[in-house]
Amino acid sequence: MARTIRYGIVGTGMMGVEHLRNLAITPGAMVTAIADPVPQSLAWAREALKEALGDRAAGVAEFGDAASLAASGVVDAVVVASPNHTHRAVLPPLFDAGLHILCEKPLATTVADARWIADRAARHPGVCWVAMEYRYMPPAAEFIRQVQAGRVGALRMLTLREHRFPFLVKVGDWNRFAANTGGTMVEKCCHFFDLMRLIVRSEPVRVHCSGAMDVNHLAERYDGRAPDIVDNAYATLDFANGVRAMLELCMFADGAEHQEVFTAVGDAARLECLVPPGDLVFSPRTGYGHPKRPVREHVPVDAAALAAGTHHGATWYQHQRFAAAVRGEGPVEVTAEDGWRAVAMGVAAEVSAREHRVVTMAEVGGV
Repeated sequence: MARTIRYGIVGTGMMGVEHLRNLAITPGAMVTAIADPVPQSLAWAREALKEALGDRAAGVAEFGDAASLAASGVVDAVVVASPNHTHRAVLPPLFDAGLHILCEKPLATTVADARWIADRAARHPGVCWVAMEYRYMPPAAEFIRQVQAGRVGALRMLTLREHRFPFLVKVGDWNRFAANTGGTMVEKCCHFFDLMRLIVRSEPVRVHCSGAMDVNHLAERYDGRAPDIVDNAYATLDFANGVRAMLELCMFADGAEHQEVFTAVGDAARLECLVPPGDLVFSPRTGYGHPKRPVREHVPVDAAALAAGTHHGATWYQHQRFAAAVRGEGPVEVTAEDGWRAVAMGVAAEVSAREHRVVTMAEVGGV
């Protein structure tokens, strides 16, 4: 029997509740504490806990902030799911208490804060893991494995596309403003920039991004302020090893059949990943005029994991790997350094879109 890990959740809004539901079906995991300064968010967590745990939910301690939870002694590991701009303040007491940490993406909203967290994590005796869930969607994980195994030959081009719904309403509408999120290219797209680094196995050199807020949030006002987050963009990145990567984001494409489409093209073949339905399509080169020979493969996902969250099962699979690291049975697969580098890529894209120019990673402190 695996050693039980006692979990606390800091930030019990939408993503915090998703973690609660996934921990409830994670072997060896026990939620013992939740923390949030907003009573409504704590109420959501209580409802999720009752649904998942029944009478055992009554034993979960509640706190108003991360420092109180850290000092309580009732947790071994903490999931940080508070708003992006709070991470820099939330994490120090968790580090000081020696707790294992799973911090939601993005690690921070600025490169300076992300690098501070990464430096502190490097000296931390416990696990510090950044929650880049997209790595752990089973079809995406298999896509990554096959590309790195050489199925497409030498990788030359990588395209990641997300056509999805607009940002959802969050507590206090914090996600409507770049000062709180880091901007859409940091908040949303750090997932994709992380995937790029992982798949390409090189560091980005320069970024060009064209993006704007063209459809969503145009009529919204919050205390008289208009939202300032882009809702669509193209970003192209040159990597040090010569591979080029592109991100295509549209957040007013609710009706798209596939929310994510990842495409890797090498000198021997093309490989596509479609989410949903969770298929890989392998298309070897055939030469001009010859019949096409695509091969479609389905990658299964645990049904309970699919039901527990909105990331095609990824949150549950990620928790298995995080727990293994906590128990000393596996490595930290997404480090705080990975987190700050993804933030830097997003910041470079934000600057590029705003200033209509190519931005080098050196300019934003991303090297």
